[in-house]
Amino acid sequence: MSDASGPAIARIWRGRVPATRADEYEAYLFEHGIKPLIEKAMGVQSLREDRPGETEFVTISYWESVEAMARFAGSDPRRIHHLERDPEFLIELPKDVQILQIRFAHGRTGGALA
Repeated sequence: MSDASGPAIARIWRGRVPATRADEYEAYLFEHGIKPLIEKAMGVQSLREDRPGETEFVTISYWESVEAMARFAGSDPRRIHHLERDPEFLIELPKDVQILQIRFAHGRTGGALA
């Protein structure tokens, strides 16, 4: 059901940091994780949820195919490529990412930077 000209695949990464380091990690994540995705993916979203004591970040990148994603992420697109300072920031290093087929999208699903 995905539009032929739009993305067919979403790759979702999640990571949690102590709330006291959330702003610092967000800037680091954008500079070293999001910017390279912007250059390769069809689209990228960065989401943040502040909770008591911790903050969760979710990065969703959109791809035309698994093959296109593999050209960026390597032969196993579920494999995590941790950023150099992730062990310093993250409460727990994620073990994998989610790869989902986009079956339907409607309306304005993106957002501007806050």
